[in-house]
Amino acid sequence: MSLLDTFPITQKWPATHPDRLQLYSLPTPNGVKVSIMLEETGLPYEPHLVSFDTNDQMSSAFLSLNPNNKIPAILDPNGPDGQPLALWESGAILVYLAGKTGRFLPEGVAGKYETLQWLMFQMGGVGPMFGQLGFFHKFAGKDFEDKRPRDRYVNESKRLLNVLNQRLEGRAWLMGDAYTIADIATWPWVRNLVGFYGAGEIVGFEDFPNLKRVLNAFEQRPAVQRGLKIPARG
Repeated sequence: MSLLDTFPITQKWPATHPDRLQLYSLPTPNGVKVSIMLEETGLPYEPHLVSFDTNDQMSSAFLSLNPNNKIPAILDPNGPDGQPLALWESGAILVYLAGKTGRFLPEGVAGKYETLQWLMFQMGGVGPMFGQLGFFHKFAGKDFEDKRPRDRYVNESKRLLNVLNQRLEGRAWLMGDAYTIADIATWPWVRNLVGFYGAGEIVGFEDFPNLKRVLNAFEQRPAVQRGLKIPARG
């Protein structure tokens, strides 16, 4: 029996390779943050699709790992002190994987915390605001006659995009020349805003040349191209 067998989630999603990190996810902006990070680092892992179509995220097996019923989540059989570690929240997972591999998070104290600052900017602002705009622009919210809720998120999304655009003036990535977990967290959401949500015109994306430049560079990375498709949808 492997160490992972004691975790109920492995009953629903058995580990074919119990010696590898287990990823429970879906290729959404939050989900692909972790699959991209894993592809970038080269850590061996085994992906498992958590299907929203069948409410997998509400199953008792998934809730046993993440009581907040959100993807992604991981189960690392080779955690700290050689013990398995279960972890959820995409930002926390990125920080953990950066520490585990020594990659994509500056070693210097100042650079480390500045990177975490931009990671939290994504977690607290970019993700929630872009997600709400997606609801009101693409999904059920578009049927509301009162456009004030939609416009609230349009305006806030524009403000956030402008903050990012200004930050990237003269910089290759959010932290300058170094590609970090702040980029891995942020660009899937920018991509989703103008792609899947189709909100590029309403937020004036063409007015943010630095965002277009860096998003293109992000999408050209081989690890990003692979990670955007993991876990594969059935």
